[in-house]
Amino acid sequence: MKKITKSEKETFDFAQDFARKLKGGETIGLVGDLGAGKTIFTKGLAKGLGVKQTIASPTFVLMKVCPIQNSKLKIKNLVHIDSYRIKNKNDLISLGVEEYIDRDDAIVVIEWADRVKKILPKKTKFIKLSNKIGDKREIVY
Repeated sequence: MKKITKSEKETFDFAQDFARKLKGGETIGLVGDLGAGKTIFTKGLAKGLGVKQTIASPTFVLMKVCPIQNSKLKIKNLVHIDSYRIKNKNDLISLGVEEYIDRDDAIVVIEWADRVKKILPKKTKFIKLSNKIGDKREIVY
């Protein structure tokens, strides 16, 4: 499926709605060029799940575990990973990502997922974000 958004807010809102369809245990791989909206998408996803803390790209810390404060969901954590600086699968594994993958009480979202695609679960939901003219973005999911 494909969606064109015309602003960061529309990308954020789309991701917020997308989050409401998640049940837990999903791994979401975000791919796209620099500035394509991967972090904006993650912010919307976090808001839709009930994360209260501010979401920023974890480029230098690589992984952040954000508690979900929504008593209606069984999902308790959003695990946000930025694999831009990850060199190999051992770097990702050393972060402890395996502790969260496929857990019913967690959602794992990985920016730059194409860099670690070989070690992600086969059921990973890949979402490609592309810059278009102006503030438009194409989201393929």
